[in-house]
Amino acid sequence: MAEVKLTIDGRQIVADESKTVLEAALENGIYIPHLCYHEDLHPNGGCRLCVVKQEGVDGVITSCSTKVQEGMVINTKDDLAEKVRKLSCDFMFKTHPSECTGCPKYGRCLLASISQYVGDTGRALRELKLRVTADETNPLMLHEMYRCILCGRCVRACGELRGVGALKFAKVDGRMRVVIDGDSLADADCRFCGACVEVCPTGSIRDKVGVFRDDIPREQALIPCSAECPAHISIPEYIRAIYDGEYSTSVGIIREKVPFPHALGLVCNNRCENNCKHKHLNSSLSIRNLKRFAAEHDEDKIWLDNYLKVAPRTGKKVAVIGGGACGLTAGYYLNKKGHDVTVFESKKIPGGHMTSGMPEYRIPTQAVLDEVKVIEDSGVKIVCNSPITNAAELKKDYDAVLVAIGTSVGKKLGYLNKDNLPQVFSALELLQAQRLNQEIDLGDTVCIIGGGNVAFDAAGTLLRMKKTVNVVCLEKDASQASPEERDTALEEGANLFDSHSNEAIVGENGHVTGLQVHKINSFYFHPETRALVEDAIPDSTYIIPCDSIVFAAGQVTGLTEDFGIELNKFGYPIDPKTGKSEYTTSVEGVFAAGDVITGTRFLIDAIAGGREVAELMDKYLGGDGVIDEQLVERKADPYIGTIDQFAEIARHEMDVRPAEERREDFAPVSTGFTCEQGNCEASRCLQCDLRLQIAGPKFWNDYVKAEDEEVNA
Repeated sequence: MAEVKLTIDGRQIVADESKTVLEAALENGIYIPHLCYHEDLHPNGGCRLCVVKQEGVDGVITSCSTKVQEGMVINTKDDLAEKVRKLSCDFMFKTHPSECTGCPKYGRCLLASISQYVGDTGRALRELKLRVTADETNPLMLHEMYRCILCGRCVRACGELRGVGALKFAKVDGRMRVVIDGDSLADADCRFCGACVEVCPTGSIRDKVGVFRDDIPREQALIPCSAECPAHISIPEYIRAIYDGEYSTSVGIIREKVPFPHALGLVCNNRCENNCKHKHLNSSLSIRNLKRFAAEHDEDKIWLDNYLKVAPRTGKKVAVIGGGACGLTAGYYLNKKGHDVTVFESKKIPGGHMTSGMPEYRIPTQAVLDEVKVIEDSGVKIVCNSPITNAAELKKDYDAVLVAIGTSVGKKLGYLNKDNLPQVFSALELLQAQRLNQEIDLGDTVCIIGGGNVAFDAAGTLLRMKKTVNVVCLEKDASQASPEERDTALEEGANLFDSHSNEAIVGENGHVTGLQVHKINSFYFHPETRALVEDAIPDSTYIIPCDSIVFAAGQVTGLTEDFGIELNKFGYPIDPKTGKSEYTTSVEGVFAAGDVITGTRFLIDAIAGGREVAELMDKYLGGDGVIDEQLVERKADPYIGTIDQFAEIARHEMDVRPAEERREDFAPVSTGFTCEQGNCEASRCLQCDLRLQIAGPKFWNDYVKAEDEEVNA
């Protein structure tokens, strides 16, 4: 496009001939009031606030719809333009509420800002208060159309930007209003994307309170699923790729933040779903299952070449102690930054809890090893059967060391006698024995002490080992566990003894014969001593016969002072400078991350910890700490169009194998989404990230400040 020269308010500027007078002015820091104009929408010149005087033309022109011309002379402060502008502003306030300070948009309202710029306008007219009931039928947005000034930005955004057209102009009781094109937004096939909220210059259309968090930056809050993900995976982007049938692109987007998309798709605790905006419509998206679907349908691996690219070698050596999710994640990113990384794993295979602390039917070993191999292919060296006993000694041979051993020792409840009998195990010992094909003496009937997810992992494993399984826990209905895991194990045949407290392990001749328990009404832990306080049911003691006991009572690091770094009384590494368990330790250059500093958490937390410590370690080694990468190209077409009865589409759940079938083997409980299910579930995404494509509001003082800064410069 050619460029033209024109003069605005005595200042000569150069603009592209495709620009309007308003666009040319704003781009050069010259403010012209405007409301109906939005840089992402086609101009319509309806508000008449942007009128200016053009030399040689009678009257005034609307600057938002007039193209620039060579030699054009514009006066934005012409008396007639000011008069028309003020009159237009007055009429906007005619049916607008007078109580600005009571409006939720107060301080962020473009109409109020323009009123300040134009002058004290519309005071007499604003005394004519119009009261219209707000429409609260939309679960995501609040419509208070008595605040509407008919700028039409919402109508144009819905039609032009999104291709939906759920809003329109219509006469209601003889007055033009913005209305829904149907009996409800659902009836109008609204996609609930929030574009109308984003462009509304007043408080007419707003997000309902509680839909988004208000304690984090707005650009994060607008994408609640990604905000809740500890690794901040770009969830709408990878779901959009699934909907488009681009499964490898989807996996590439996931891998930009985490190196274990398939593992996470199987066992992530899906906190992202808890805050999914769609839950306000009917139910959250099945985000975790979509991740699994993408990983299992990625045939092209278009991300792989970029994934294996590494920076030039720095000559720095890094040792990672522990080949679990945290250690391998950190190792991958440190290798990408050019450092030579060796991971030392004590067991015969890498993967940590993924391959030895969770059941095979939840996360198949081969699925994990396939993802570990990609990390190895990128250049990370993994040495198995290599326990490290002293991190400080190891540091002598490396420029930096990461302790990422997790919580690798299962706890037993010390207040129960006979916990040293050979038939008493921790859940971790049981799960490791099964995953690593080790012998374990369990007998026929096993009592599991504990009611969390690990207890039901152990229960499912034992059922597949053809054992009779009793789960004994304090909580009513085993409320500490996820309903999904609890119900799966109970369907398969586990017996639940909830609201039960343990008294003693019963044994004869060196063998466990039962677990002595009593029933309780309720319990709590003392806030200071953490001692168990229970309301026991009198005369309710009895013995549950069993051949072995499995404690699912938590895990610890197992570290002692012999490990060469300072620990707290619970065995967690601490930094003596702060007294806290965090990424730095008492030894310079020795870092710690994952469960070993946080206690046992979830897979996604370990991965996020690996990312964060990699950034810190890279800086320590002389790098910039930037580990973000783009592996694949993606598209985000804002023109999403309509989907028939979009609001009514129900959440898809994966098909689950019958209980009597799945307890016969260690194959996954679910077969995963079909292509039809995966694509349909992906279609439910509200694509919250598209709101960030829409230009945010700019107020007149933003341009005044810019102009002042330019003059001062």
